[in-house]
Amino acid sequence: MSSQSNSPMTPGITANRLPGDALAENFGDLHAPLAPHEAAVAADRCYFCHDAPCVTACPTDIDIPLFIRQISTGTPEAAAKTIFDSNILGGMCARVCPTEDLCEQACVREAAEGKPVEIGRLQRHATDTLMARQSHPYDRAPATGKSIAVVGAGPAGLACAHRLAMHGHDVTIYDANAKAGGLNEYGIAAYKSTDNFAAREVDWLLGIGGITIETGKRLGDDLSLDALKNQFDAVFLGVGLGGVNALRSEGEDKSGVRDAVEFIAELRQASDLKSLPVGRDVVVIGGGMTAVDAAVQSKLLGAQNVTIAYRRGRDAMSASAFEQDLAASKGVRLMFNLQPTAIYGDGAVGEIELEYTSDDGSGLKGTGETIRLPADQVFKAIGQTLETDAGLELDGRKIAVTGAGRTSSAKVWAGGDCASGGDDLTVTAVAEGRDAAMDIHATLMGSTSNG
Repeated sequence: MSSQSNSPMTPGITANRLPGDALAENFGDLHAPLAPHEAAVAADRCYFCHDAPCVTACPTDIDIPLFIRQISTGTPEAAAKTIFDSNILGGMCARVCPTEDLCEQACVREAAEGKPVEIGRLQRHATDTLMARQSHPYDRAPATGKSIAVVGAGPAGLACAHRLAMHGHDVTIYDANAKAGGLNEYGIAAYKSTDNFAAREVDWLLGIGGITIETGKRLGDDLSLDALKNQFDAVFLGVGLGGVNALRSEGEDKSGVRDAVEFIAELRQASDLKSLPVGRDVVVIGGGMTAVDAAVQSKLLGAQNVTIAYRRGRDAMSASAFEQDLAASKGVRLMFNLQPTAIYGDGAVGEIELEYTSDDGSGLKGTGETIRLPADQVFKAIGQTLETDAGLELDGRKIAVTGAGRTSSAKVWAGGDCASGGDDLTVTAVAEGRDAAMDIHATLMGSTSNG
């Protein structure tokens, strides 16, 4: 955790900007859960399409018409089982998936009326109902005697581990952090995952049995891939992206400049939001979900002026239109075609200089025209990098994979943000972890071979 957030050299960054009751309201559940009668009404809007486009749009291929029909017939637990059969982290995905760009965008009612079936909220209703029973819906197959190491306790690793355990394998998960969950625990905006849901979901998932988690173990520092290959029958890497790209701007090392992912993690682990320092004038550099989460939460903590500056146009932002609108509704200013050139201040941030950009088809270029914004806190949200490749073949800046996560090394699979392909979404990571687990199972049981 950076000391820049409360450095004495950054007087504009202070705690206690808002009283506790205001913070509690600000960080309440973004989407309130549906009551049973509300869920019934929402489910009745579904046409239960035979060849449902919403299923095709779901990276985990959940049978959406079936689970909604099960809700409509008063069996939400059965609906949850349908969801978990495809996506064991369906509870979190119901909270954080950009459904407006996936299943709900493909909904027939969205095309016909501009108002889709509320698939995400219905999914949450079903999964929350079953998880509240405190019993795990799956039993393990007879023990196979095989053991698998999973490195990374994020969505990909957890999904992989659960599916392997369900097939009777013994799984040990290693994670560098103090808690399991990966981005679900450390990288999701607090108003999307309230009431310690990420940790509760991990505890529930472990109910399958056969999974051991060891925290504080990082690949490359504490773990050797060669040693894991010798100790286990297979290895799955779901290590995510731990490094953060640099701004490459003059003054980037000043106090008050920090990584957005670090700020979000600090906020997610804070026991008292009043004690969390935030600037008066905050500028977030980036155009993805992390940039929006950092900007919105800065505003909710009491920052007076919050700006997102993105180097391309609005349509190029990877943050969904819903997320952009959410930011605007909370008072965040979105500015486009701007890239940082310099950060000014006497030891600490005082201003940031941004240059306007243009793209005539030959690539993004600076125009030479600049603007300065007051800033006592600058968050970098311009993408993350792979911390270690463990000696594996790369595809660009990620681990190269083929098929269901097979890497260049026999006995090693990879998935989630660290692997090539995909779109850096929780739901995609779950699908990749699940599919890799099935390929590992088939390989270990003699159905196929890796390498």
